[in-house]
Amino acid sequence: MSQKQPAKIVMVSNRGSYNLQATRDGIQVVPAISGLVSAVEPFLREKGGVWVAWGGREAPQENSPGLRLPVPEGNPAYTFREVPLTADEINLYYHGFTNSALWPLCHYFLEKCRYEVREWSAYVDVNAKFAAATLEEAGERDTVWVNDYHLALVPAHLRHRRPQLKQFFFWHIPFPHHDLLATLPWATHILRGLLGTDVLGFHLQAYVDNFLQAVAHMLGARVDFEAGIVFWEQRRIHVGAWPMGIDYQAFQRQAASPATMARAQKLREQIGVERLALSVERLDYTKGILERLLAWERLLEEAPEWRGRAALIQVAVPSRTAVPAYRQLKEQVEATVGRINGRFSDGNYQPVYYFWRGLPRRELVAYYLAADVMLVTPLRDGLNLVAKEYVASRRDQTGVLVLSRFAGAAQELKGAVLVNPYDIDGMAMIFNTALGMGRAEQSKRLQLLQERVRRHDVHWWMNCFHQAMAVREGETGDVSGSAGS
Repeated sequence: MSQKQPAKIVMVSNRGSYNLQATRDGIQVVPAISGLVSAVEPFLREKGGVWVAWGGREAPQENSPGLRLPVPEGNPAYTFREVPLTADEINLYYHGFTNSALWPLCHYFLEKCRYEVREWSAYVDVNAKFAAATLEEAGERDTVWVNDYHLALVPAHLRHRRPQLKQFFFWHIPFPHHDLLATLPWATHILRGLLGTDVLGFHLQAYVDNFLQAVAHMLGARVDFEAGIVFWEQRRIHVGAWPMGIDYQAFQRQAASPATMARAQKLREQIGVERLALSVERLDYTKGILERLLAWERLLEEAPEWRGRAALIQVAVPSRTAVPAYRQLKEQVEATVGRINGRFSDGNYQPVYYFWRGLPRRELVAYYLAADVMLVTPLRDGLNLVAKEYVASRRDQTGVLVLSRFAGAAQELKGAVLVNPYDIDGMAMIFNTALGMGRAEQSKRLQLLQERVRRHDVHWWMNCFHQAMAVREGETGDVSGSAGS
């Protein structure tokens, strides 16, 4: 009698741990940089499994099969399964519906939303394609973990085709109030898709509440708001708030590396100021980059004593460059940086250093070590892992985290200096306070922050889902009174 294959995790996301790039010599496999990769990839390396994702390239033909690659190269630990997307699918599903409808809707930028039938149809088709690839990889005993707003319809596809398959889903961005969600013509389809899962996670209780209210009001589902349970199609779906964690120890180890410390010291010497501030994020209108730059300019106007003594490094990771709103933002940011440097540069002193590129983790941690102040000031953010990474990297317990009160992490990270990113004058005042904060106050705040980030790390986060699944599987009782069909 043959032994059963051990159960594995099948991770599913729009972008995964690797990007595939077509070259003259064939397909080049390049490690990807993202918060999800940073958090989840070490788990797959340790436990094995499959990561189902689009590789970021345009499929060479309509029905092109996706590559299936053992990764990492040279020491394979898990499998990367590509979901190939055509040029039309990339344009309509990715640049279209996900980033021109769902992304601005969930971040409360209703004026930037575009709802088009062709883009919605592409979203439906691509979700079906992801579900089909997932079903090819998932065995009966496996657990499928689907991630984010790109793939909201996948759980219902999987439930229809394989009803007993265990499913987690994590929604990584804010979930809007049902009044706002109702502006989307296909909102009920999104909700029905998500209810195909067994366990549904969000970063914050506010997002959980918004989702539960939405399924109650828009689908008529029976909901236990206190327990976080939706009764739907003779099933119980458990919904919880589990803010995503990072691999705390990995950042601590990287920060302790002599090469990282030397790079941080060199960076400080190159810039040559007493106090160095840092911001790192994708170049996105939700991140508050323009507002932050205006506040930095206001600081230099109102507190001239920082001229020549403080500088800001702004790392803007290229993002969605095919979307007009993002191209326009890039032009505005670059013009603002140019104006500030034109006004306040003096000799070797430059007040803003702007980089339009991504950074690998080892380089990023060197920047975290170099920075006296970390400015994380999005207009709205589902959580924000950069804030946690900075905290984890500060091994000497100095440094100041300035955090937008509209970032999800603000509810967790007690010890951060909170700011309203819409208040330019108020931000400038708080930047002044952060730059001048004494070491004793820094240390007190960092200890609080590090304790929280260490306890609620990525292992805690993943365990939340397993515990919720165990609770769900241990429950008995009649769910036949559920609404919906």
